[in-house]
Amino acid sequence: ARSDISFPSSRAKTKKMGLSILAFAFLLAVEWCSPSVVVAFSTMKNPPSFTTYMKRGTVTTTSSMLHSLVKTKAPVFDEVCETTGVTLTRFMSEVSLLNPELKELTTLFGAIDTACKATSNILKRSQLPSSQTLEYGGSVNPGDDAKTFINDILKRALRFTGKLGVLASQGDDMPIDFVYNEDEDDTDILFDESEKYVVVFDPLDGSSNVESGIPCGIVVGFYEHDAACAIAEDCLDDDECTQMEAQCLANTLQPGTNLVAAAYCLFSSSTFLTLTLGNGVYIFTLDEQIGEFVLSKPQVQIPESSNICSFNEARIKKWDEPMRKTLLSWREGKGRSGKKFTSRYVGSMVADIHRTLLYGGVFGSPADTERPDGKMHLLYEAAPMSYIIEQAGGLSTT
Repeated sequence: ARSDISFPSSRAKTKKMGLSILAFAFLLAVEWCSPSVVVAFSTMKNPPSFTTYMKRGTVTTTSSMLHSLVKTKAPVFDEVCETTGVTLTRFMSEVSLLNPELKELTTLFGAIDTACKATSNILKRSQLPSSQTLEYGGSVNPGDDAKTFINDILKRALRFTGKLGVLASQGDDMPIDFVYNEDEDDTDILFDESEKYVVVFDPLDGSSNVESGIPCGIVVGFYEHDAACAIAEDCLDDDECTQMEAQCLANTLQPGTNLVAAAYCLFSSSTFLTLTLGNGVYIFTLDEQIGEFVLSKPQVQIPESSNICSFNEARIKKWDEPMRKTLLSWREGKGRSGKKFTSRYVGSMVADIHRTLLYGGVFGSPADTERPDGKMHLLYEAAPMSYIIEQAGGLSTT
């Protein structure tokens, strides 16, 4: 499977999506907002037979449909040190030297680096009595909302780079324009007038699992700031939505095909930072002895063959019949690969996709009768993770 990027138009807003073939919708210039499933395939030679059911009919996805969505322009990495053990700081420094146009982007990744380290420390100490958190001014106890706390850390880290134009977080009601907001905390920050990038993120996927020690993660997507974004009329009709807020919102609601970079940080047996800048996928592991992320897996490629499927099968009776039959056929070895699939499901999206990235297989989050619009957020979760999967040689569709 060679492509994993397929996303809807900006008018989809931050609405959760369930099971629709957005790559197909883009090719036909049709805006479909039917329930969708995010599926990451690992194999290119013999992908599982996957037919999606839509209210408008039945459509079979093929890799050729999604190939047209692959971005053609990629950063130069020819002289970047890809030796395992090189630090993220050096890696980004070399990327910046070879690609001056990415200087601001590599600076923003420095903020993600800092936020991931702080979050790792917070989560490890969160179950201790009165755990102090890096002199941040508070503590995280089991009853606290860790997601809200980490959302604040990410916003602060990104804001203090002075390089970010707009930010949209799953933890906030509206996007934030850092350059023009009137927050008193920003008065001493010098902002880059270019406002080149927009960042969207899920501050803590799997936050409900923190107390039980199950892996969780941060998901981040990077877009270029688009001053020509169209403002949705329904936004301007709302008295609470100003012209500036509308433009800010429009900048965050870009299709996933516009992503220029994406990353996720997984907090598990180790702390992993997986990223792509549009030229391959790199996995860094936090070395706590030196306090740095070091490159552990350069140019990651999803295995071409696997027999692992990762779905919440407890909800299988609530899925559409075609989706249910497809999964059952994989388990019985009736897919194109002929392999009998086995289930592996953590319940934390970042952890499940990380495993799929390393070992191959299929990850999916289908819509069902109780969640007709699906569970995953397209903007903060599905689009960035899909971009990473595609960059590793996989395929994804929503």
